[in-house]
Amino acid sequence: MNFVPSNLRNSGRTWCLVLIVVLAWLVISCRLVYLQYIGHRQFARVVARQQVYKEKIPARPGDILDRNGRLLATTIVSNSLYVVPQRLKNEQNVARICDILQLDQTDFLKGLAANRDKLFLWVKRRLSDQELAAIRVLDLSDDVWGFRQEYRRQYPQGALAAHALGLRDIDGKGQGGLEEAFDHLICGEDGYRFLIRDAHGRVIEVRNDSRVAARNGETLVVTLDSIIQLYTERQLQSIVEEWKPKSACAIVMDVKTCEVLAMASVPTFDLNHPAGINESAWKNTAIASIYEPGSTLKPFIVAAALEKGLIHTEEEFDCEQGEYRMGKRLLHDHHSYGILNVTDVLVKSSNIGMAKIGEKLTNPGLYEAVTAFGFGQKTGIQLPGELSGIVRPLKDWNIYSTGSIPMGQEIAVTPVQLITGHVALANQGKLLNPRLIRDQIDHNYFPRSEEEPAQVRPLVSTPIVSAAVADWLVQVPMVETVSRGTGKKAQLEEYVVFGKTGTAQKPDPKTGKYSSELHVSSFICGAPAHDPRVLVLVVVNEPSVGENHYGGTIAGPPAAEILKQTLMYQRVPFDHSSEAPLERTAQRQRNALR
Repeated sequence: MNFVPSNLRNSGRTWCLVLIVVLAWLVISCRLVYLQYIGHRQFARVVARQQVYKEKIPARPGDILDRNGRLLATTIVSNSLYVVPQRLKNEQNVARICDILQLDQTDFLKGLAANRDKLFLWVKRRLSDQELAAIRVLDLSDDVWGFRQEYRRQYPQGALAAHALGLRDIDGKGQGGLEEAFDHLICGEDGYRFLIRDAHGRVIEVRNDSRVAARNGETLVVTLDSIIQLYTERQLQSIVEEWKPKSACAIVMDVKTCEVLAMASVPTFDLNHPAGINESAWKNTAIASIYEPGSTLKPFIVAAALEKGLIHTEEEFDCEQGEYRMGKRLLHDHHSYGILNVTDVLVKSSNIGMAKIGEKLTNPGLYEAVTAFGFGQKTGIQLPGELSGIVRPLKDWNIYSTGSIPMGQEIAVTPVQLITGHVALANQGKLLNPRLIRDQIDHNYFPRSEEEPAQVRPLVSTPIVSAAVADWLVQVPMVETVSRGTGKKAQLEEYVVFGKTGTAQKPDPKTGKYSSELHVSSFICGAPAHDPRVLVLVVVNEPSVGENHYGGTIAGPPAAEILKQTLMYQRVPFDHSSEAPLERTAQRQRNALR
């Protein structure tokens, strides 16, 4: 048996221990070197993320003004309440807060429980003045509860021009109307700054050296006139009360510039209180509904036939005593007419007379006519949701189309398309692009320089028919339509009015055939006939009371009243009577929104 001296055994243990200590020291040293020189930047970034917070500085959305500078949309500062769930130990105030802010206490407590480890949770954003005052009375702990200031969109005129304006949601994003179409200009550009926080999340320093200021949004000046808009909406409301339609809309346009002076649709809503509104109220039927225009399309067909020399103004047509066969189809008029000249075909709205004009034009000519006046394509009115209407490809037309198109069937239009086309007739045959934006003002409230890109569309004028043809249509058959034809209820004592009625049958959803009960009643009119200044279109969808749903009966009187109020407000001289009342009337209208 070999014997190992104890001193050697102790020496081996010592060297093992020394080796372990050296290795441990080397590991620790390597780790320290890594932390100090290699991982320093990574850990510094982690610490910075925990301590440095990038806070957004919201930009103030720009205002929207009407053509005369009246405020339609603006932005105010409001307070929003938040809570720090991590620090909320006592929930005794929760019930009172929920009661004041009309919040569901059970849902709120669930939200607190789900975010218990968080340092921030919204309670309610953009409090009203009454809610803010009631919350302040509670004297809540500043470490747990707090307020942040946010911008809140305000619409001083309430529901006025709701569909044209649109609104901004809780996060300031434009939804519908001009608010959405020009959100990139109105919203501005947010800035930011850096905050230094301690381990408990409290701000201990604000670093203004790296602050980037917000660029506030631009202000838009629109073509709408609040006074004209107000009168238009009042007339639409009277239609709703009398005829109980499914929907209705009205558009008022300046003939010379194609600027939209008013655009209204019902049902509507209050821009300041949009919650709980029926879904149908969001639809801007002036641009997003399509319908067969009926007789309001007839002047365009006559204009095309006159322009091509296929007919002349004194030409007569045999209207076959109210029945005319085209192929397998038997056409009817509402009354039995014999020989009618072109004027009377329009004045009496003879479908048979229009079908015979359609036969002269043929389908290619009809297709050329409706597309030349802009049907089947968007007008580009600068509002989201505009539809292009329906004009089927020419290859799908047949002999049935030859009779249907001239009477305003087999084609679908939007109200804004129809009034834009009629502006061309009233403007000596020149088709203009409809406009809603009049001017832009930058965030410093200065007009934009000429070098900066602008959203004000240049006025584009496209000749469609000659001035002679357009003037004759306006000043003869369309004037006589109002004086002795289907639009007699739209006559005004003060002005010579021109116009055209439209009564279109709608398909029955059950049978697919034209219904004898469902109608779209419309009327387009303008004045003064010798020098048109304003055009008004009223479209009433499915009136539900009364027996006769003719356009001249339902839409004619309110359209004429809108036209009258607009012309008097603009101080357009009377055609017939003394101008003495004009100044008093204009002054009353200017004071209507004060």
